[in-house]
Amino acid sequence: MKKSQIDLSLYLVTEESIGIENLTKIIAESISGGVSAVQLREKNNSSLSFYKKAAALKQVLNELSTPLIINDRVDIALAVGADGIHIGQDDLPLSVIKQMVPEEMIIGVSVSNLGEALQAEQDGADYIGVGSIFPTKTKQDATPMAIRDLEEICRSVSIPAVAIGGINADNISSLSDKGLSGAAVVSAIMNAKNPKLAAASLLDNIKDFT
Repeated sequence: MKKSQIDLSLYLVTEESIGIENLTKIIAESISGGVSAVQLREKNNSSLSFYKKAAALKQVLNELSTPLIINDRVDIALAVGADGIHIGQDDLPLSVIKQMVPEEMIIGVSVSNLGEALQAEQDGADYIGVGSIFPTKTKQDATPMAIRDLEEICRSVSIPAVAIGGINADNISSLSDKGLSGAAVVSAIMNAKNPKLAAASLLDNIKDFT
């Protein structure tokens, strides 16, 4: 999938504690509800476990024509032929990663302030993940961002900006008209009783973003 074709509107980030079989089931259901991209995020599992999940997920997502983005690990992304890589502020520099991956691989960067956002765009990021927007159990050390700061970032960059952090059906509507290209969610879909309905509900609000 060409990076220009990747739709970041409803961006699902996986929950590490969920095993492969359950994970692929939840993701398939969520895609039927409107999830447009999936990021595999594994912070504590072994490299082998990460690789096995990534390979299984890549196979499922290929069948569903949905891009797979790998969090942090360039080696895993290359090993499974992922569509993208997402890095944080403490990972390898973007300039180094661009030398390591194919030109068609989309690269996203996590940012938490305007300076980081402008730097990511200058360094050649394809999109930015902005947050944390709301308090989140996924990253308990994250400080929620003021909505006005989110708006300033969206106004100041020309690449797509995706909000992340504690986004759910109850608060997503407050992100409309801020200039975002999409929202990234974890628990709101991964822990939902019905991932398809949860995704569809979130997507209804995302349609009001622009």
